[in-house]
Amino acid sequence: MQVYHGTNTIVSKPEIRIVGYAKDFGYGFYCTRLERQAQRWAVSKRNPHIVCVYEYEEDPTLNIKHFSIMTDEWLDFVVACRHGEIHEFDIVEGPMADDQVWDYVEDYIAGRISRAAFWELVKFKHPTHQIAFFNDKALQTLTYKNSYEL
Repeated sequence: MQVYHGTNTIVSKPEIRIVGYAKDFGYGFYCTRLERQAQRWAVSKRNPHIVCVYEYEEDPTLNIKHFSIMTDEWLDFVVACRHGEIHEFDIVEGPMADDQVWDYVEDYIAGRISRAAFWELVKFKHPTHQIAFFNDKALQTLTYKNSYEL
C-alpha cells in the first residue's frame, strides 16, 4: 500500500518525535492513504510544502490496531491518546479527528454534548485516514519512494 506524509522537509528516514501536543493515536510518525489529505497536512506547515511517498508493507508480527470506521471504541481510544495515555500498539490505523471533529470530541469530554450528539455531528464528515507508527520496528514497514513539493 502506498502512504503519504505531508510536511515541510523531505523525510527519507522517518523517526518518532515526541514534540507538541498528543495526537489522535499518540506520539508517532503519521501517514495517510489519502494523497489529498497529505497535501492538506503539508500546506499547514511552513514552506516548503512537501509530500513524501512511502510503500507500506504490513508486518503480521507487529501489534496493529485497525479502526475501519469511527466507533465508540475509536472515540474512547482517541480521547485517551489525546490525554497522553500510552497504548501497547506498534501501529494504529483509522479515521482522523480533524479540527472540527476534535472540537466535537472536546465538547463530549467537557459534557457539553452527549455521545449520541457527537455521533450525529460527525456522521456527515468527509472520509479521513491516518496510520501511525510508534517504534523503530513499525517504521521498518515503510520504504521511502519519493517526495514532491506543492
